[in-house]
Amino acid sequence: MNPVNMFLIYIIFWWVTLFAVLPFGIRGQAEDGDITPGTEPGAPTNPHMKKKLIITTIVSFVLCALFFAFVNSGLISLSDP
Repeated sequence: MNPVNMFLIYIIFWWVTLFAVLPFGIRGQAEDGDITPGTEPGAPTNPHMKKKLIITTIVSFVLCALFFAFVNSGLISLSDP
């Protein structure tokens, strides 16, 4: 598997993981009782994006490493039949 394919597979894992991690720990303005005038009451007060990006990077790296280990062991084949 060439490095470009490996990078693209990692990017796919990263985006899927990001969308899975985004909803965790979100509290809306209405839940906190601090609604900023002119905003949606369900808008998050503090989305913790830096923390979520770090978690996404680590989790996707581990998942991608496991995927590449399965591919190299022969359990998963990426070639056409």
